[in-house]
Amino acid sequence: MILDLPSSDMGATTTRLLLLGAVALFEPVNGYQIRRELMSWQVDQWANVNPGSIYHGLGSLVSTGLAVRHDLTDGSREVAVYELTGSGRAEFERLLTEAIVTVNVFDRRDFHAAFGLVPLLETSRAAELLQRRHDALAAELSEFPVDTTPADFPHVPPHAVRGMQLWGAEARAELGWLSEVLDDVRDGRLELRPHTWTPPADDPGHQMTADRERYRAMIEGTEQRRGATSQ
Repeated sequence: MILDLPSSDMGATTTRLLLLGAVALFEPVNGYQIRRELMSWQVDQWANVNPGSIYHGLGSLVSTGLAVRHDLTDGSREVAVYELTGSGRAEFERLLTEAIVTVNVFDRRDFHAAFGLVPLLETSRAAELLQRRHDALAAELSEFPVDTTPADFPHVPPHAVRGMQLWGAEARAELGWLSEVLDDVRDGRLELRPHTWTPPADDPGHQMTADRERYRAMIEGTEQRRGATSQ
């Protein structure tokens, strides 16, 4: 049977996956940098994630023990910097895996979010999960009416049958796309590991890299001072 329509909490799951992934990619990273990065992915267009929900979501990660917030003094300004906890990394891996292998022909937001974060996985693991999605989608399509016409469903409005045809066409297109991606990964034409692509010179990511090293040194210095005073 075709999966049910997406539940109302799907958007919250997508937001949490994106936030955990963004922190994992760039940690230690400040909230503004996460906001800027995610908005550059146009998450407001396809994932219903707005700037306000990003800051609220970061606070939620901290309050639930999935991330830790460091309040640092960076020159003349105070900055909040985030890192994932062990629980946060485990939750991210769980959500990422679930988003890749769970097929919903009516809503692909979670998978779009997950595929953008695939470089955080080992290539062999990414290929394994994408293959599982491919197989699950093929199984769904085997039960999806392909060559239907409005005449096959006389008690259903004709335009609704056309809508069902569109879902089927989109699912078949994804299945072909997944086959091509898997072939490219296995043949080495598509590299999924991070840092294999060099951004242009004016990309904000270069500044994020410099900030990351500075934040890491500041956090380590703070922890060393805290340890010294506790002795």
